[in-house]
Amino acid sequence: MSLNASVPDVLVVVPCLNEAAHLDGLLERLLSDAAVDRCRIVVADGGSTDASRAIVRRFSARDPRVILLDNPARLQSAGVNLAARRFGPGCAWLIRLDAHAGYPPDYCAGLLAAAERTGADSVTVPMRSSGGGAFQRAVAAAQNSLLGAGGSRHRRTGAGGWVDHGHHALMRLDAFAEADGYDESFAANEDAELDVRLTRAGRRIWLEQDLIVTYFPRPRPGALFRQYLAYGEGRARTVLKHRLVPRLRQAAPLAVAPAVLLAAAGAAWGPLATPAALWAGGCLAYGAWLGLRERDAWAAGSGAAAMVMHLGWSLGFWRRLLGLGSAPRRAEARA
Repeated sequence: MSLNASVPDVLVVVPCLNEAAHLDGLLERLLSDAAVDRCRIVVADGGSTDASRAIVRRFSARDPRVILLDNPARLQSAGVNLAARRFGPGCAWLIRLDAHAGYPPDYCAGLLAAAERTGADSVTVPMRSSGGGAFQRAVAAAQNSLLGAGGSRHRRTGAGGWVDHGHHALMRLDAFAEADGYDESFAANEDAELDVRLTRAGRRIWLEQDLIVTYFPRPRPGALFRQYLAYGEGRARTVLKHRLVPRLRQAAPLAVAPAVLLAAAGAAWGPLATPAALWAGGCLAYGAWLGLRERDAWAAGSGAAAMVMHLGWSLGFWRRLLGLGSAPRRAEARA
């Protein structure tokens, strides 16, 4: 079906970088969505070197609603902004999907129904992690728990409601444009930073609990650590930019990096290692309890996975707070 068969008022943007393993299934699901006739689907590719671009071209040849867009800045925030500028005029809604995730049937239709039912300017969704390999399953168990998510509302199941932040899904394009989109200098936490600006401008954010997104965690410790290092740095940048006071669930992990540094000096005086030992022991005990509760041997490793996440996040936050991190990135797409 061509775009002329109906007038698209929904721009669906999928930032992508080397996601060949997931793109086929994602695009098939999008093209079977009940709202597909309202959609223009743009895959903003940051220079994939795998088969991602070929997959998108194959879908484009089959259905012109699917469009491949080069994202020279590579960052997800820049890719969404570029797609909104290029293809947003005439559309009322922006839906952002991550290629590295799984979505329920008729996800786009569900988001639109939630926005129309609630009158929200932004509809966010819960996220549940799911893993395949041993380490990935341990990470998923940690991320789905209080230990890894700190009680974040969009990481829990339950009744929907008004929130100040959630996993980005749908947004009114006029709200996105008035806020000037994502801050392209952010490599992480760009969604939470935008939500600060949206709520301060009086925009309302709804959490739609029935549309749960499945997230596939990093499969290796090094990749997980780097991811959370970036998360911590991004959160610190949001705090500094908007003069925020970190919440308790964000402030607690801040003690991890100093505790580990103290432990490194524990050879000189043993008690210095006590805070780090208490943290590590607590994480490992929580993981063991979680494994017993879930009757899952891999979930028992969630404590160790959470330690990687905590340390990365804490180091990233302190690194940015002390001005030791990498300089903020400016997206080439703006130029």
